[in-house]
Amino acid sequence: MPIADKQQSIQHLFWRAGFGATPAVIQRESHRPIRKVVHDLLHSHEAFAPLAVVDGESPVDRPVLRKLVREGTVDRVMLRQKIKDDTEHLRDLNGLWIERMASGQDALREKMALFWHGHFACRVRNPVAMQHYLNTIRQHALGRFGDLLMGVSKEPAMLQFLNNQQNRKNAPNENFAREVMELFTLGRGNYTESDIKQAARAFTGWGFSPDGQFLFRENQHDDGPKTIFGETGNFVGEDVIRLLLAKKPTARFVTEKLYRFLVDDQAGNLATNPRIDALADRFYSSGYDISDLLETILTADWFYEPAYIGNRIKSPVELLAGMQHTLSITFEQKQSVMFIQRTLGQVLLYPPNVAGWPGGRNWIDSSSLLFRMQLPNILLQAGQVNIKPKEDGDVNTELLARRGNRQMSATVSWTTFEQAFDNVKADKLPDALAAYLLQQPLGPAQRALVLKRVKPESTHSEQIRSLTAAIMALPEYQLC
Repeated sequence: MPIADKQQSIQHLFWRAGFGATPAVIQRESHRPIRKVVHDLLHSHEAFAPLAVVDGESPVDRPVLRKLVREGTVDRVMLRQKIKDDTEHLRDLNGLWIERMASGQDALREKMALFWHGHFACRVRNPVAMQHYLNTIRQHALGRFGDLLMGVSKEPAMLQFLNNQQNRKNAPNENFAREVMELFTLGRGNYTESDIKQAARAFTGWGFSPDGQFLFRENQHDDGPKTIFGETGNFVGEDVIRLLLAKKPTARFVTEKLYRFLVDDQAGNLATNPRIDALADRFYSSGYDISDLLETILTADWFYEPAYIGNRIKSPVELLAGMQHTLSITFEQKQSVMFIQRTLGQVLLYPPNVAGWPGGRNWIDSSSLLFRMQLPNILLQAGQVNIKPKEDGDVNTELLARRGNRQMSATVSWTTFEQAFDNVKADKLPDALAAYLLQQPLGPAQRALVLKRVKPESTHSEQIRSLTAAIMALPEYQLC
């Protein structure tokens, strides 16, 4: 099959391995071999930097707080203030991560952290625990899947979310063991109910201390023999992780999910796909080296075939961070970033359930598509917000994202963006901008539509701004 032209290929790479790129970066990288561009994305010169908005508080869980209230040992006014503060800290952490994505720094790490956030979906209301969980998936996003799996499995946020804090030898709780197998590693059909029950016994005693550290509570651990996947031993939680990594279906399950994220989320049944077979075998043989798997995919000729370019609907976070990165957009109010995410159906740190966001065509319905197409006018030309966010049943996101019909104040840094098109003649501007902003050329009808937004007497700069807003409002801009 044919391969896309170089500029289109580079844009495709930066959208799938990041959140787009500025025109200057696209122009520069289009002169370099794809393999070298991918190498640089995988091996950023920047040292890993944790995200931090809160420090020094205990990730004690809400049931404990409610118990203290019932006992009269916690002031209710102070409790309400703590809940409010926690919610605002989570909002700030959300916004800080979006800013990091939009910065373009270490873009592949942040894109993969977004993937792992959906894979290892977790949602608790304590900002200390969520901040630590987020930094764990970011730190290991490009490393070894085994390290990532072990790290996330021992996160207080995950242990609380999946009820393992209540997993004790005399009353085993199977929730954590079940989700580790079904959603994190093997996928359905590759384990038995007995495997889950026995693994739950191995995970007894895994919990966290009041100061938010992983804690193995030996007196709550079932130290008897357990049989998991046909092997018998006095297994503990770490042994279960080892047994899961030893099973090839784990490599296959993770590879399929990553393939849908990076290549084709409408691929259909991949169970007998030889391409996935080869990728999964390599992933397993490499010791679950995530960077090696990514490099194999992102440098493959088939990755740049036209069938895979512009075939994915941008997730709300990809859309938002991509627009911010392209035009260096900054928001005057933190609520605006939450409002956009909530209206479009993806709020970071608030996945809908343990399975994460369904993605793909589920991102689009009549309400969200309308807002997606209105968003460029709202942000770039001070348009009005005339739509309500989706109901998600969470009072925290409702309060922090409430905007009514007020203007959403944002600042756009046009200067750098415009410089890339300074020497483009007026009659060539629509196609030049579309070649950068879209993954497919403008059709005659689209071209006529965007030209209606340009006033004949406008300056070159004004034409660029009007055309950019018009092209971003096209349905095709929703694709990457």
